[in-house]
Amino acid sequence: MSRPGSPRTASIRRSTSESTVELEIDLDGTGRSHIDTTVPFFDHLLTAFAKHSLTDLTVRASGDTDIDAHHTVEDVAIVLGQAIREALGDKSGISRYGDALVPLDEALAQAVVDISGRPYLVHDGEPAGYELHLIGGRFTGSLVRHTFEAIAFNAGLTVHVRVLAGRDPHHIAEAEYKAFARAFRQAKALDPLIEGVPSTKGAL
Repeated sequence: MSRPGSPRTASIRRSTSESTVELEIDLDGTGRSHIDTTVPFFDHLLTAFAKHSLTDLTVRASGDTDIDAHHTVEDVAIVLGQAIREALGDKSGISRYGDALVPLDEALAQAVVDISGRPYLVHDGEPAGYELHLIGGRFTGSLVRHTFEAIAFNAGLTVHVRVLAGRDPHHIAEAEYKAFARAFRQAKALDPLIEGVPSTKGAL
């Protein structure tokens, strides 16, 4: 059980025939990160997530990127979701909900997060054909939605992400991740006015 003042941290290692992932997280950090997934654009997105969610994050990953970046990126997202769930503990005292609207030049994205314990993702608004774009040489646009799905389902989050405007694939992906980070930052924050778990059911 988590208690006010107790560390909200997790350390997880996952190894399969496709990838090896080592991840450490501190939900009460300052946004420090050391990310090496061997997929540079995904490193960029995770660094933005750590910075804007005020989460300390260390990720070391390797995998069969000679085949495709998909397996490594997916497995990192799975482990990140598992680590978030573990670090949140019983969720006592959290704000639970977060909402953020983030621009990046011509791109605009909104994210809403509920630390609900009920995994769900609603993701829409990316331009037609976005999923086929190759960003940074290895990262396809389809992986943006896929990583949100893996994070949400493994962390037990309800997540809504909407792209409201955007043309440049890099800007769209980064705006989505920054919006998610800012919404998660609000949701995970400890609220001194909340006693116990913020749910009428008494559990999240």
